[in-house]
Amino acid sequence: MSTLAKAKGFKKSRAGTYLSIGTTAFGALSVIKQARKARTDNDTLQLIDAVVSAAAIATGVAILLRELKRLGDDDVLLG
Repeated sequence: MSTLAKAKGFKKSRAGTYLSIGTTAFGALSVIKQARKARTDNDTLQLIDAVVSAAAIATGVAILLRELKRLGDDDVLLG
């Protein structure tokens, strides 16, 4: 199996999905910092950007959780 095929297989695995959720959640820290700075600077445009970014992160995590559930449904041991 080639390295590329292994990487694609990992991306669709439970571990890969958990890693993606963690990475996405880590990105939320940056958005929180951006929102706090925008509020202290009274920068409406930056605050809107932070809100849109937070919505994108929430959507991304929801999609990853759905994928995790699908992987669980396919697992014979999980029932």
